[in-house]
Amino acid sequence: MASFGENLRRERELRGVDLRDIAEATNISLRFLQALEQDRADVLPGGIFPKAFVRQYATYLGLDPDRLVAEYVYSHGGEAAAEGGAVARRASSGRLAAVFVGLILAAGVALFASARAGLFARHQAAPEPAPAVSPDVTLPADRVYPPPAPSTTAAAPGAPVTGALVLSLNARQDCWVEVRVDGTTALSRILTAGETQKLQAQSQIVFSVGNAGGITFTINDRPGIPLGREGEVKRNIVITKESAPALLQAAPASPAPSVR
Repeated sequence: MASFGENLRRERELRGVDLRDIAEATNISLRFLQALEQDRADVLPGGIFPKAFVRQYATYLGLDPDRLVAEYVYSHGGEAAAEGGAVARRASSGRLAAVFVGLILAAGVALFASARAGLFARHQAAPEPAPAVSPDVTLPADRVYPPPAPSTTAAAPGAPVTGALVLSLNARQDCWVEVRVDGTTALSRILTAGETQKLQAQSQIVFSVGNAGGITFTINDRPGIPLGREGEVKRNIVITKESAPALLQAAPASPAPSVR
């Protein structure tokens, strides 16, 4: 069974996202992000920071932050509990020592200790620094997927796309997909091998895939061209009635009539 860190890395790689991109967007050290993916809880700072790092990592990838934080606590709860127990024991020993000293010291020394205790309490009450808030997750501004050369893959003349646009996706392998229909995000998740999805738009469909060789598509029931190699990322493939013919496979040539 894959560990928490291995699952985290797999989700990132399915989306074609580099770890440095997450580090730059969230201001989290690349070393700490690597520690999350390697299950190295001993490298991470204490307190609330590991869970904050997981939450920002998940938000950047478009995953459920609460679910991933819960999985992290479940996977690493034992180490966190052990660390918390050690801290509690040290704090308890410190309090017993302070009480013993307070009983022995003179009134003047006790007053000084009281002043220090008040200063310590004010320091403890100060709020911990809030983790940096990650930005809204958006796809990078990559260029629109270029249509192939008309001589090899353009649709047959006289066969334009009419009516509503209907995009059908068929996942041959696990593949992350995002689809925007007429400006609204209609799909953003991993399609499992064998799964199909059909989406309809009036004017425009824009979709991105994290494994171009692992998915096929049709537009209005006409087969589309291959998008790329396995593991290759393709972003912002724009489908309109005007651009659709360039994304469709060429119609087979009619056989020449036999001459008798």
